[in-house]
Amino acid sequence: MEHEEVVVRRGSRSRVPMIIALHSRALGPAVGGVRLRRYPDWRDGLEDALRLSTAMTYKCAAADLPFGGGKTVLALDPSTPLTAEFRQAVLDDLGEFIASFDGAYIAGPDVGTGPADMAALREHTPNVFCLPENQGGTGSSSGPTAVGVLAALRAGMRHVFGSDQVAGKTVVISGLGSVGALIAKGLPGTRIIASDVDESKRELGYEWIEPDQVLTTSADVLIPAAVGGLLDPAAIERLRVPLVVGPANNQLTDDTLAEALAAKGVVWIPDFVASAGGVIYTLGREIEGLDDQDAGARVDAIESTVDKILAGPGTPLAAAMSLATGRIGRS
Repeated sequence: MEHEEVVVRRGSRSRVPMIIALHSRALGPAVGGVRLRRYPDWRDGLEDALRLSTAMTYKCAAADLPFGGGKTVLALDPSTPLTAEFRQAVLDDLGEFIASFDGAYIAGPDVGTGPADMAALREHTPNVFCLPENQGGTGSSSGPTAVGVLAALRAGMRHVFGSDQVAGKTVVISGLGSVGALIAKGLPGTRIIASDVDESKRELGYEWIEPDQVLTTSADVLIPAAVGGLLDPAAIERLRVPLVVGPANNQLTDDTLAEALAAKGVVWIPDFVASAGGVIYTLGREIEGLDDQDAGARVDAIESTVDKILAGPGTPLAAAMSLATGRIGRS
């Protein structure tokens, strides 16, 4: 096991299995989101925690941040109702759990949690980020995450099409959640084809396809903005785009598929690079004390990071990993 520390604890109040995985603290305290999700078995949540904390290490290192990678997974039973009282019990349990790491791990929001939950955790530990704005935090990280994806997209467009102009291009967006919807708004003049498991998102007015059509729709760009694991060997065979870039975590089911994408002529920008805007901005503001302009400039620098990755030898994943591991090795 390459992780530095993995702790599993059952909440004393909620009885929910809680997993905190710290992959690396070579560059600084481990940071990572709190995922509150239902799992058939808590060990499925453990797998998520291990995988996502590893990705966070490389996300921070590639962005040249002084933090390592961590993750919390709260593995809810599929049949347990998530009432307000039960949610508070889970957060009280988790707040005490995070506090036991004494600053070695700093938690933020992820799937199933948000700024209000971070405020609840703050009752037990100062080691949280993405607090509500009325409590001195930055609030939701969706905005800077979307800005970072658009920065990565510009670099990818130059590499593939010779220009960073998206106007007139066709872009498929898989997932119109808080980040995906903001990305769509940031693409004026673009033909946007959208998909989401939530049919109510049709009301946003974009051209619509069903989720099972995402991979077979011909377009210039695919933006995965929903759950991870979209790109497996069968999916890559069906892809009909030259460029893939988006905020969804762990888009490849296996890292070796980066070679298969390259062999097919598809430029895939590693998700841990493209999705780093939210982490870069919120940690810069809330933990490092940067102002809005300086933190925003760091997010914009994702564009130059992607330029560097795409100019390197090998696949973009190999170049991004080399950049990240080089920074970790110099620490």
